[in-house]
Amino acid sequence: MDLRYPIGKYQTKVSLTPPERAEAIAQIAETPKRMRDVVTGLSGGQLDTPYRPGGWTVRQVAHHVPDSHMNAYIRMKLALTEEGPTIKPYEEGLWADLPDSRETPVEVSLALLEFLHLRWDVLLRSLKPEDFARRFRHPAIGEMALDNLVHHYAWHGRHHVAHIASLRSREGWD
Repeated sequence: MDLRYPIGKYQTKVSLTPPERAEAIAQIAETPKRMRDVVTGLSGGQLDTPYRPGGWTVRQVAHHVPDSHMNAYIRMKLALTEEGPTIKPYEEGLWADLPDSRETPVEVSLALLEFLHLRWDVLLRSLKPEDFARRFRHPAIGEMALDNLVHHYAWHGRHHVAHIASLRSREGWD
């Protein structure tokens, strides 16, 4: 198994059927609980263990997910309120190395993730099917539809929860 991709690499999906979209939205809504469940009970030393050799620590992963999902939420709102905006990417590796990602208790990011996803879920469930075709431009990737963003972030949450779950299993921390 490739420890970088415990659920497999992301497979791009540009547009979703209504059932696929509903499933992706449900997965986004479940991400905070799944993240909380997978880090609950870990000691400080366990939180500071990389999920793979050369990878981020569990703590960094727990902080990365709300960082990334906040960016996705803002990108979505930009696409809903502007015509084809160009979004600003960020250096996720550098963000993960900042002191707040290395030192802050994970509870702070768990709470942030929960409240962010409450807002995101309200927004997602309020959209009309045609809203998911709205687009934005990522400077490195190109044009993306909101359906693709939703699909990607449903995978993204599962991907990082699986990093931690896989480490817990390998280390016998269950």
